[in-house]
Amino acid sequence: MKRSPTGLAVLTGAALLLAGCSDSGDSSGGLTVSGAYIPQPVSADMAAGYLTISNSGSSKDELTSVTSDDGEVTMHETTGGAMEQVSRLPVPAHGQLVFKSGANHLMFEKLKQTPKQGGTVTVQLHFAKSDPVVVKMPVKSATYVPKTGH
Repeated sequence: MKRSPTGLAVLTGAALLLAGCSDSGDSSGGLTVSGAYIPQPVSADMAAGYLTISNSGSSKDELTSVTSDDGEVTMHETTGGAMEQVSRLPVPAHGQLVFKSGANHLMFEKLKQTPKQGGTVTVQLHFAKSDPVVVKMPVKSATYVPKTGH
């Protein structure tokens, strides 16, 4: 059976286009990111960030680091009222890793410019098994409370 090079190119292009589609716009394998935001910080050089990483896959993964061209980003968890920097956080199979106020969160330090409401800060999430995911985090008002509770 002879295949047309043009037909193959069209099918390949369509497959690549469909592979790039997702509901949230930010995905890697079974990982998707939703609800990302940064409350407008009160400090000029420090901010917090929140988001949810959902894993629809059957294998667990780990968030190993977060990077940004806008400044240094570290991961923190809060347990019993004490905040502690961590180097990895689990993303369970068929589960979620949630970053919310008073619990897991991202800390932005040594910011090149203060995030302002209406702007965005771009981060790249790095995982132990999955490809990195780029997330544009909108800057919300300092008093913003998301409907999802994080």
